Amino acid sequence: QVQLVESGGGLVQAGGSLRLSCAASGGTFSNYHMGWFRQAPGMEREFVAAISRSRGTINYADSVKGRSTISKDNAKKTVYLQMNNMKPEDTAVYYCAAGTNWPLSSSKTTYGAWGQGTQVTVSA
Repeated sequence: QVQLVESGGGLVQAGGSLRLSCAASGGTFSNYHMGWFRQAPGMEREFVAAISRSRGTINYADSVKGRSTISKDNAKKTVYLQMNNMKPEDTAVYYCAAGTNWPLSSSKTTYGAWGQGTQVTVSA
């Protein structure tokens, strides 16, 4: 089973940028599709972005489309989420997740491994 550790969260002003990283260990990273999800206080965990294991398919939530880029480096066993032009509503704990189901899914139930999360706070 793959283990995931997120990093790169922090406090950023509205309009700023952050790059989140998720490092994997165990398992065969190149076999996994990877997703980013986020959860704000009192809210359900929601889909942000996903990338297929071969990096050939990428999906984004409408809320971040055009402002975010997900990428996957199989050699470094790391998935990234670059977020630009950030908004206060992006404030949440961000989680990365790994799964093997196809087609690439935005449903959290299809991802079997999760990291512990990293806090992102965007100030107005």
